Amino acid sequence: MTIKRFEELEIWKESRGLCKKIREMVNQTDLIKDYSLKNQILASSGSVMDNIAEGFERDGKKEFLNFLYYSKGSLGETRSQLYRCLDAGYIDENEFQQWSEYCIHLSVKIKNFINYLNQSTFEGHKKKD
Repeated sequence: MTIKRFEELEIWKESRGLCKKIREMVNQTDLIKDYSLKNQILASSGSVMDNIAEGFERDGKKEFLNFLYYSKGSLGETRSQLYRCLDAGYIDENEFQQWSEYCIHLSVKIKNFINYLNQSTFEGHKKKD
C-alpha cells in the first residue's frame, strides 16, 4: 500500500489526537491562565503533527526523515512541559503518568517509522523528477 497523503499516516493521526487532548486539558484546567506554559505546550504538541506533515510534503526521503526527528524532538519537549504542568499542580500524578506513557508510546512509533524508512529503498518523489 502506498501512502499518498500525510493524513493516512498512523503517526500523524496519533499526534493529531495528542494535540487535541492537550488542548482539552488546557481548557479544563488552570493552565489556561498560565499563558506562557499554555502557549508552549500547545505549540510543541502541534509541532509534532505539523513536522510529520511538512516532512511528508517535501517529497524526499532525507527531508522527511529530518522532519520526523524534529517531530520526535517536539514530542520530548511536550513531555518535558507535562512535568512542568505536574509541578505547577495543573495535572495530578496519575494524569501525568497517562500523558507521559502516551508520549513515549508515540515516540517509539515515530522511531519505528524512521527505522522503516531508513531501510526502505524508496527515496521519495523528488528523485523521480
